[in-house]
Amino acid sequence: MRMSTWIRQHLAALRALLVLTAITGIGYPVAVFVVAQIPGLHDKADGSLITVDGKAVGSSLIGQSFTDKDGKALVQYFQSRPSAAGDGYDPLSTAASNLGPESIVDTLDADPAKVELSLLSTVCARSKAVGDREGVDGSRPFCTKDGVGAVLSVIGPRDADGEVAHPVLVVSVNEACPAKPFLSTYNGIQVECAKPGEDYSIGRIVPIIGAASTDTPVPTDAVTASGSGLDPHISPQYAAIQVARITKARNISEDQVRQLVDAHTDGRTLGFLGEPRVNVVELNLDLDKRYPFRG
Repeated sequence: MRMSTWIRQHLAALRALLVLTAITGIGYPVAVFVVAQIPGLHDKADGSLITVDGKAVGSSLIGQSFTDKDGKALVQYFQSRPSAAGDGYDPLSTAASNLGPESIVDTLDADPAKVELSLLSTVCARSKAVGDREGVDGSRPFCTKDGVGAVLSVIGPRDADGEVAHPVLVVSVNEACPAKPFLSTYNGIQVECAKPGEDYSIGRIVPIIGAASTDTPVPTDAVTASGSGLDPHISPQYAAIQVARITKARNISEDQVRQLVDAHTDGRTLGFLGEPRVNVVELNLDLDKRYPFRG
């Protein structure tokens, strides 16, 4: 009797397994595949591939880096936002940097390969590079003019509130010696450069806002990576500061470039979700098609 009950229970479980396998393992995938073949959905289901002369050159959903083999920006192309996916826009390594707003102190080392930049210094360096490339002011609050985080370690006895009233040592923790610190003195104490490998966490970490305007022409998406590292879009503001460079490189008018930017600018989804955005991959392909680079 017990054996019969045991057999019935296992036969019921086996039938449930077979039915669910047929539904979820065969029926559902086949149904999705059939729906994906409907005109208007087929291209999206295949990955929104972009083809040129019958050859797939990318996807409208995945960004690309428009740089040379040394990572230097190609002057004839609009530049994408930074990417933390592998070596940049690697679909097999989609990821964010996982650095947060408290990441403001670099890890310095005598070996350049072992240096780890904080989020602050990363943003500062990118902003300076974009500013230099596009001919705009890339300075930002809490950044030095050389493009690193303007952060001090103020060392000395602390009061009840954790303040260092009488510092004995002040170090610019993101400027490795023999660099000249961005500040000469702080509270009457000479600011020193940081010795690679030294730990200055014993001091009070003080970011210095500086005199740079918060209304920087270099937008946020030009200096920060997306959560996936694959975003093919940039903001219209970032595209706008690149127009002059593209115009000069391709020897065309700014109006011609702006018309293409407008043609590849999408508004807010459903009219209220997200922000307007420019698809860089599609824009650069259209540039090559209409105004080939002859440099």
